[in-house]
Amino acid sequence: MDVMRWSWRRGAVPAGLAGLAAFLLAAPGAVPGGGGHLGSLLETFLPWLCLVIPVVLEAALLRRSFVALLAVLLPVVAWLGLFGGALPGPGAAYDLTVVQHNASDENPDPAGTARALAEVGPDLIALEELLPEAVDTYAATLAPQFPHHVVHGTVGLWSKHPIPAAQAIDIRPTGVGEDWNRGLRAVVRLPGRDVAVYVAHLPSVRLGLRAGFNVTRRDESAVLLGRALGAEPSARSSCSATSTAPWTTADCARSRRC
Repeated sequence: MDVMRWSWRRGAVPAGLAGLAAFLLAAPGAVPGGGGHLGSLLETFLPWLCLVIPVVLEAALLRRSFVALLAVLLPVVAWLGLFGGALPGPGAAYDLTVVQHNASDENPDPAGTARALAEVGPDLIALEELLPEAVDTYAATLAPQFPHHVVHGTVGLWSKHPIPAAQAIDIRPTGVGEDWNRGLRAVVRLPGRDVAVYVAHLPSVRLGLRAGFNVTRRDESAVLLGRALGAEPSARSSCSATSTAPWTTADCARSRRC
């Protein structure tokens, strides 16, 4: 039986795919923002371009292609250059674990959601899209482990540690009424230090035939949140959600360690 030998001639297609993914990771701004806001769409899904890596690697192995095998290094290097710094190192020290979750205004079981979040074992739980009628359920369910909490509008923070101060932050985009309250800043008193915690729910992205991928309100809100974070003198942890970001669709399983 003939066995396919490794070759430099095969693998142009997977190599090209790897090169394209690396280019988009390295220069997402090269994709124009007009005509449906494709540039913003790309940047929203940018971390997930890493999924190209195993596809190209498998193609390289199946095709016995040296070219594709080497090309797979391009998106690997580009992705690590962008997002590698956010990965926790082995044995990285931390003393604060934060879980953030979009509770959903259609959630039929807020108590079950609260129990699932508590089982992760965080120090803080940040919730977005809280309905007023669900707040008491979350508070009662989380109270044994998280006796301190604060809610502003549709965002809230539950903590194992005292919250001596909290205030709403204004991240309303232009044209939104004063009853749109989706941001808060809270001071959490940890042993030996205070930490400023920001909880924010950014506007949803709208898709339309004429406007395309419309991110105007989300971007404006993100700028306001960024200004607040930039002006913060204390050590801080930020938890934000937008229904268009793919990495917030399973926030229940996501934690941030500081």
